[in-house]
Amino acid sequence: MIGRLSHVSALSRYLLVKRGKQLAFLSPDLLLFVSLFILFVCVLTFNRITHTHKVYLAFHFIMMLWPLGQFAVGMTGYPEYQTAFVKLSFAALSLLGPGWLAFVFFLTGRAGQLNRRKAVLYMIPALICVALVMWNPSHLFMSPLGGGYFNREYGPLFWVLVITQFIYFFVALLIMFHALKTVQSPNQRKQLAITVIGIFVLTGFTVLDILINVLLAPWLPIIPGLMSLGILLSDCCFVVAIYRFGIFDLLSMAQRDIFEHMTMGIIVVDENGKVLEMNHGALPFVKTAKGESFEMEKFLAPLQTQGEVYEFLYRYRHHPQDRMQTEITLPENSHHVAIQISPVLDDRRTLLGRVITFHDVTELRKLVDEMNRKNEALHERNLELITIQEELFRVNQKLEQMAITDGLTGCYNRRYLMQQLEHEVLLNMRYRIPFTIFLFDIDHFKQINDRYGHLVGDEVIRSTADIVRTKLRRTDILARYGGEEFTVYLPHTNLEQAELLADRIMNAINENLVTVGPEQVHVTISMGIVSEDSEELAFDDPKGFLRELFARVDAALYKAKNEGRNRVVLAH
Repeated sequence: MIGRLSHVSALSRYLLVKRGKQLAFLSPDLLLFVSLFILFVCVLTFNRITHTHKVYLAFHFIMMLWPLGQFAVGMTGYPEYQTAFVKLSFAALSLLGPGWLAFVFFLTGRAGQLNRRKAVLYMIPALICVALVMWNPSHLFMSPLGGGYFNREYGPLFWVLVITQFIYFFVALLIMFHALKTVQSPNQRKQLAITVIGIFVLTGFTVLDILINVLLAPWLPIIPGLMSLGILLSDCCFVVAIYRFGIFDLLSMAQRDIFEHMTMGIIVVDENGKVLEMNHGALPFVKTAKGESFEMEKFLAPLQTQGEVYEFLYRYRHHPQDRMQTEITLPENSHHVAIQISPVLDDRRTLLGRVITFHDVTELRKLVDEMNRKNEALHERNLELITIQEELFRVNQKLEQMAITDGLTGCYNRRYLMQQLEHEVLLNMRYRIPFTIFLFDIDHFKQINDRYGHLVGDEVIRSTADIVRTKLRRTDILARYGGEEFTVYLPHTNLEQAELLADRIMNAINENLVTVGPEQVHVTISMGIVSEDSEELAFDDPKGFLRELFARVDAALYKAKNEGRNRVVLAH
């Protein structure tokens, strides 16, 4: 029972619990029973059983601590022992909620959702309650009456523990009800339904114990063992849910059936090579019976192995913790068999045994050989196709280069320039990047053509483009705009930088002389400049913006010509 409230405090109405007869000593047989039981649970928990079994055993052990502590507190008259047993009971009660929640997660097949972070979050309220129980600060959880804890009164921290447990139970119920709505198997629905009944039974008896032995204690007689009875009945429901409608036996049978009917041969040996288990699929490969020793050296001796058999045997003998595989050819039927060895290790990587599998790969080997023959033919064909592809690639590169460049000067053509500028001006507007455009042409070019001929004119155009190219950066774009006109696009360039570059270009061209027989042709250019500042750059239509931009720079170019040529004019 949880306890009776005392009338000592009018604010909290503590319950005074009257116990039965006390003994003057602690029974050694009881301690031995507890020790043997803990050892039994540890053996079951740390051996090879399912995770749900482990969770249930831990949950079952926690439930047993409550009646054990309630029984033991009445078996001694020593206050220090009494307080230890009472704290043990309520510490177990504090862990009952998260234990219940973990059991529900595993029972509903949602153990994958219970990661380490969530488990810690679920445990924090329970661990806080355990700490409060063990610490019992200023007797706010419980205080002794009559010189011992056989009769005791409870404080506000007791109700904190009760509310925390009810929150755990409520969350567990929500998970169970949600699982009942989603499962399709009738057997699993029965299992979950019985588990829900067990949850209601324990919750109901807990509420009944608090109601009768705490809240109504001044008017009703004490009924001992209500909560312990609820724990027993709910545990019976859990046992029925696990072993009558549970899936453990079904899984075991399924695993055994799969093991026996697999076409792949499987034998399990211990660390000394003794055969512990083998299926029917291993009989065509291994003549060793269960319980006999399987010796890999004798098994491989009469067989043809693919690869280095000596290296495989060396690793088998001296590196038992490694995974390994090889392939053999059976002499009686020329079947190819792949052998794989997987070690079975404990937590300390100590070898416990090995799982050896035999897989007939004859058909696979035939397919591989046939595939290899076809691959050789395809490889020869591919070499021819690769040669043709490389030639086509080179031709396409030339065609692509011809499509975007001017054949005379090697500069980009006008079409490529406008395509690039549409993309560039959008980026410049988005990231507030200043840029500048030069538009220039060769002064008196028609007179050069008329006097020296078109070949000299072509040389003048080519020479002028080469000089301008040497003054530009790798990121700048030089394009032949048409005839003797050229355009230069300068990203990340403000007006001041553009004017300096224009001066350098003008000076370099002025110093250039084109030799025509005994004469030398002096070439000058006229240039218009338009520069866009990053802060003022804004437009909706990039094509329209470019048309306006080139109209401005074209007007600046004609102004330079009208003012006497061989000069630079800034567009407005």
